[in-house]
Amino acid sequence: MGLLRFVVDSEEILKDWPEVYHGYLAGPDGRIFPSRMEVEGNVLGCRRNTSESGKFHIAWPVPGHGRLLLCTGSLPERQEPYVLALELARGKIVLLRDQASQWELSGLRIPVNYYDLLKQAQAHFRQAVLEDDLGRMCELASQAIVNACDAAKELGQAYSRQALASRQQRYPHLPAILGIELEHAAPHENWSLITSPFNSACLRLNWKEVEPQEGDYSWELTDQQLEWCESRKMVVRAGPLLDFGPGGLPGWLAPWEHDPFNLQSFICDFIETAMLRYQGRVRLWEIATRFNTGGALKLPEDQRLALLARVLDIARQVDEESQLILRVDQPWGDYMAKGQHRLSPIQTVDALVRSGVGLSGANLEIAVGYQPAATQHRDLLDFSRLIDLWGGLGIPLHVTLSCPSAGIADLETTTETGVDPRLWKNGPSESEQAEWATQIMQLLIAKPAVVGVTWKHLNDATPHSLPHGGLWDAKSQPKEIFQRLKSLNS
Repeated sequence: MGLLRFVVDSEEILKDWPEVYHGYLAGPDGRIFPSRMEVEGNVLGCRRNTSESGKFHIAWPVPGHGRLLLCTGSLPERQEPYVLALELARGKIVLLRDQASQWELSGLRIPVNYYDLLKQAQAHFRQAVLEDDLGRMCELASQAIVNACDAAKELGQAYSRQALASRQQRYPHLPAILGIELEHAAPHENWSLITSPFNSACLRLNWKEVEPQEGDYSWELTDQQLEWCESRKMVVRAGPLLDFGPGGLPGWLAPWEHDPFNLQSFICDFIETAMLRYQGRVRLWEIATRFNTGGALKLPEDQRLALLARVLDIARQVDEESQLILRVDQPWGDYMAKGQHRLSPIQTVDALVRSGVGLSGANLEIAVGYQPAATQHRDLLDFSRLIDLWGGLGIPLHVTLSCPSAGIADLETTTETGVDPRLWKNGPSESEQAEWATQIMQLLIAKPAVVGVTWKHLNDATPHSLPHGGLWDAKSQPKEIFQRLKSLNS
């Protein structure tokens, strides 16, 4: 087994750093190795099954930015441990300069503030390299990381502004659909006000909820939501029809868990029933979610993929005119570090695209600030690289976002998901949620590959899957994010 070791300046840091156990190694091509973290004193070790060089990824507390996922450069194994702060600073500066160079060649006007911050980052890094005292070295390297992250934010915002302005010259309106998921909420008299920033909505249509008992269907909520959307002339998306995550499929399917033939028959029957019911009224179908991470009925990875290919084929036969998309959970693929998956998220979707089953697009779900299973916090440049990577598949991309506005208990949450209070230095807040959402949405809308951006749910006063992620709070009062999105749409 291969082992990369890193030293931090003191053991005290580890007492307030639980994220250290979620560190992992990835190859130069981005392939994530199954990894296991070890801590001994002030030395961290990351083991994997290969001795190849790798980039170490870990959430690092960055003042002014929260706990950002950072990575080192590609490092070979050696006997002497690396200084973690120094290598993270080196990795961030290299990525920053590479991205700025690429965008400058494509015509981006680099802001002066970026160069000033980059110079500060490089100066602090040089001082850190020449320092003999470990504590002082880590202090200087940490300051270099702060400068580099500030520069990354400046660069990412400059790209968003200029790329979006360029797209808007070709479009008289917002160049991507701005959508909202309705989740479990029934239409209410104040919906017209709540949904004013949006021109698209995603209807709640999940098999487990629609058919909780075999043959016993409940379409009332979906019918009400669809009628309301049609009265508003909103672009309608329905689904995800199937949830392959833990507990996501109807419980009555359990007896057929090890009977692929009958299981496929039940699933395809529901797909056909749902699509025929709303044929001609719904043109964009989200067929499945969490198919890449799995967990439902303990279906193995290859069986999920084969089953999904068959489902997409049936859906295409039912309605040749509709668009069929899949929702991708944790699209960076951090979960692969556990060693329980063979294919990365993009490899899974690429396999379906190549199979010719009629996949019309992918919806990348990015929920930041939740635990246990959620996307780790990343900066604008990481989001940009993610979209560029997925854009290489040549299919339209949708992105669904969520982030909490508070860390207290949420009584209307329908899942066991909790808020990670360590996302930002001062904890989750409405202002942090609004700032994050605005910056990420502007970047996504500026990307030609992105055709739609959706916020996860409307209102914290109605049942929802992720705590404190709504545009309106538990008292049905608008949050700061709501006003920001109204301004973005205008």
